[in-house]
Amino acid sequence: MKISIITITYNSAATIEQTINSVLDQNYSNIEYIIVDGGSTDNTLQIIEKYKSKISKFVSGKDNGLYDALNKGIDLATGDVIGILHSDDFYIDNTIVEKYAATFIKNHSDAVYSDLFYVDKENTNKIIRKWKSGNHKPNSFLHGWMPPHPTFFVKHELYQKFGKFNLEFKHSADYELMLRFIHKHKIRINYLHEFTIKMRVGGQSNVSVQNRMNANIEDRKAWKINGLKPRFYTSYLKPLRKILQFL
Repeated sequence: MKISIITITYNSAATIEQTINSVLDQNYSNIEYIIVDGGSTDNTLQIIEKYKSKISKFVSGKDNGLYDALNKGIDLATGDVIGILHSDDFYIDNTIVEKYAATFIKNHSDAVYSDLFYVDKENTNKIIRKWKSGNHKPNSFLHGWMPPHPTFFVKHELYQKFGKFNLEFKHSADYELMLRFIHKHKIRINYLHEFTIKMRVGGQSNVSVQNRMNANIEDRKAWKINGLKPRFYTSYLKPLRKILQFL
């Protein structure tokens, strides 16, 4: 099974090297590593150049935001499965991709997800928040559930069948895509019961109260455009789940 890992970058010089090394250090041999850069003006490109011989595909140029960049990466991917690792995230150890592959094969999965640590931007050993996903059930999305998107590995064919990231969404395209795949189309999904990724605090959807409010508005839109009806409490339970992750 070939697994494509996509990293998107833009002025990521402070963190990109750790991200790259966490992919290149994986003990799983059949990895296609793709980096899509948005036209960085810092030292990001020079850092990537150091590893270019080990990176399967690399493109740099202007895009229309992170979801457009991710769609570019999906278009470049040739793997059986696609995973996404953002430029300020990294795998916890070198066995992660191997464990994902084993889970896909064992369960004939369409997608596999796991758990994620939010960590301090400077001290990545300091855990700020624990996103422990738990098992998916048929009505999980109605109760505010979603898996952490960086842990969501998906069969390539699903993007071809159900579509890529919807660029109408600026903050919640990842939520809309997972709602569409998991809740609407009821793909076969399995849970890898462990923490696999560390994400530095300060992601795009969380950097301000306004962005969080915009994301909540888009969450409701995600249900509507997919012809789905949430419960009256769904939009309240989703942020509540995030608050509980700090405890």
